[in-house]
Amino acid sequence: MTNNAIQPYEKGEGLLPGMVDCLFCKIAAGEIKALVIYKDQGALGILDIHPRSLGHTMVIPREHAETIIDLPGGQLGDLFRAVAAVTALLKDRLRPDGFTIGINHGKASGQTMDHLHVHVIPRWKGDGGASLHGVVSPPEGIARTLDEVHRKIVQQ
Repeated sequence: MTNNAIQPYEKGEGLLPGMVDCLFCKIAAGEIKALVIYKDQGALGILDIHPRSLGHTMVIPREHAETIIDLPGGQLGDLFRAVAAVTALLKDRLRPDGFTIGINHGKASGQTMDHLHVHVIPRWKGDGGASLHGVVSPPEGIARTLDEVHRKIVQQ
């Protein structure tokens, strides 16, 4: 990781093609201040202003996309390379015991910003947090419906 990778954008870099008038696009353009810990051509890593743990970072694509489905395929790989780089940076600098990495996709999942972002949340033993399996309580009898769900997904 070079020093260049962890310096914030300067104001005035301007919106890139495809960016719209949204908070994360303005952060990516340097129009709104954020604590940037990582940047590359396609993504930024910014500290979450409502952190769930020390170092909680959001990785955002510089191009506007509301969800993972909306981001062009080639840029999806770039976004996840940035997620890996941010995770490595946080591991090196903060020394957590692990990470929870996730995306809230759509309002029903808790997505509050209409700009795709990946949460990288450092975790420590005994931090009181849960795994991703604790996000939703499975309905009674869900295991019995797996064959039916499989048919619906693969036979369309």
